[in-house]
Amino acid sequence: MQSLPGMDLRPTADRLRETLFNVLTAGNPSALQLTVWLDLFAGTGAVGIEALSRGAEMVHFVDSSAKAAEMVRKNLKSLGIDQGFAVENKAVANAWNDMEKRGVVCDFIFLDPPYRLHDLYQETLSQLADTALVKAGTIVIAEHEKRFDPGESFGTLRRYRKLEQGDATLSFYRRE
Repeated sequence: MQSLPGMDLRPTADRLRETLFNVLTAGNPSALQLTVWLDLFAGTGAVGIEALSRGAEMVHFVDSSAKAAEMVRKNLKSLGIDQGFAVENKAVANAWNDMEKRGVVCDFIFLDPPYRLHDLYQETLSQLADTALVKAGTIVIAEHEKRFDPGESFGTLRRYRKLEQGDATLSFYRRE
């Protein structure tokens, strides 16, 4: 999978991605079949592509960087993936507003903004708590630095699990 230079585009490490999907499937390999994903701040698209490879029906990749969105398209093409996805080159809030208008509801939402943009975590999680994209069973996962904690709760979203691996942490949220 190709990437772009710089620290803002930091693909989720293979080991962390494997751990994430092991947690989500928890011994049930078909747990992700026909699910809908939203990969926010998609970067290279590694997490969404992994979801597709594990049976997701649809993955919406969103990144405000035109270069990152193009990288996602190239990575999908290089893997022979030609359906079950949409790549949105827009600001996160604009993309999900459009998705809400189309009636999209997600089973999983993964967000991984550049680590240094701490405020973006709180802003995104707070806004997600109030969107129609999140239903009762939706799992929202935020990847962040181990030394930074985005928070326990945002509106109706509450963290129910925190998984640390190396310098990275995954925080899992769902509606109460």
